[in-house]
Amino acid sequence: MKKFISIVIVLTAFVQASAQKIIHQEVFSPKMNKKIKTIIITPNPEPNTTYPSVYILHGFSGNPDRIIKQDLPDLVQKAQEYKTIYVLPDGDYSSWYVDSPIVKNSQYQTFIGKELVEFIDKNYPVKPEKKFRGILGWSMGGYGATNIGVTYNKTFGIVGSSCGALDFNTFKEGYQKYMVNKILGPLEFLNPNFLTDSKIKLMGTADQQYIFDCGTDDSQMIEMNRNFHKKLTEAKIQHLYIESLGGHVPEYWSRSLSEQLALFERFFRK
Repeated sequence: MKKFISIVIVLTAFVQASAQKIIHQEVFSPKMNKKIKTIIITPNPEPNTTYPSVYILHGFSGNPDRIIKQDLPDLVQKAQEYKTIYVLPDGDYSSWYVDSPIVKNSQYQTFIGKELVEFIDKNYPVKPEKKFRGILGWSMGGYGATNIGVTYNKTFGIVGSSCGALDFNTFKEGYQKYMVNKILGPLEFLNPNFLTDSKIKLMGTADQQYIFDCGTDDSQMIEMNRNFHKKLTEAKIQHLYIESLGGHVPEYWSRSLSEQLALFERFFRK
């Protein structure tokens, strides 16, 4: 009986320790006056140790729970292997991670680039320096990571986009299908500051690392990613651009995001 009780205690302690790696929180946004569901994944904590952090932005219609169940199911293991804290905010299905000029309670650029970073820095053992903080995402999240990362270039040292929606002007029916118009208004009246191209000049002096990738079978995103790569090259902005087989599907971005996280880890260890 005593042996059985000991086993139960050990198993309970193991479950509690494992649970500490995946933390579900609701983080208050002063600008939006609401709480945002966020998942924080940590390595096993060590005394007097701080860790790099990476903010991961899901795609259109996604959420943080889906990230850890489907998009990056080994993220807990990666947190331990890379000794990195991963932060997964809920992008509210279709926020496009912008400060919307027409929807007052959709101000996700400020939330992620400022408010959430401040919360994480205050409550978790993260390294505060820019060189130890990154941001990446895919599809809608690739757009969000690029624009937030570059805008807050004193906060993030490395920025990654996988199969990102990097050009609204060539998004065609996707602009309405993926509800960009609900957040930013009609394309013909779009403020050019919301175009990723508007960030290119700033990228030249931002002192950041950039990674972009896209699947060769991704008919919707491949040409806009190629064009953005071309523009960065013409502007002589150092970046890594990768194409590999795959479409706009979880199988592609699950692999590409894993590869990017490995590159992020190398950057942090420089």
